[in-house]
Amino acid sequence: MSKIVVLISGRGSNMENLVCSDIPGKFVLVASNNPNADGLKKAKNMGIRTAVVDHKTFSSRQDFDLALAKKLEEYEPDLILLAGFMRVLSKKFLSRFENKVLNIHPSLLPAFPGQHSHKQAIKKGVRIHGCTVHFVTPSLDAGPIIVQSAIPVNPEDDEKSLAKKVLEQEHQIYPIAVKWFLEK
Repeated sequence: MSKIVVLISGRGSNMENLVCSDIPGKFVLVASNNPNADGLKKAKNMGIRTAVVDHKTFSSRQDFDLALAKKLEEYEPDLILLAGFMRVLSKKFLSRFENKVLNIHPSLLPAFPGQHSHKQAIKKGVRIHGCTVHFVTPSLDAGPIIVQSAIPVNPEDDEKSLAKKVLEQEHQIYPIAVKWFLEK
């Protein structure tokens, strides 16, 4: 059975959704760079091991990435899922897990990479927004796309309402992409 690690930084809603989905793998670890991430409590309550590698305790991004990689290697993951993980992973980290790291991003990439995608979408006046599951590469939110889901942006939408609609789509497409990956 494939071993899956999930990286989070906050509430863990995508992590929780993935764990509760019919995914043909075993969730062996939920790790966070944030010791106060609510998702860690959720993972523990679901019987999944947790770990914290607090980026604030490292003097450099390279040192953090090395420590995180060492922690994950203990679990020999077949797949690493970023689920609201708010750190950019270095080329050195990614080379240790080549073609094994997926991310869910709240925009239709290549539009609006990075943070605040809903704010950017509203500001630009787009009529279609959505989310993307992609392979993680050293270039921010630029890896090969696996699947996307689009939603209409209504005139009354604001960042909060748009975020809610996009999150619903994230919860639908991320498990699909994970299944596709694990089924090769």
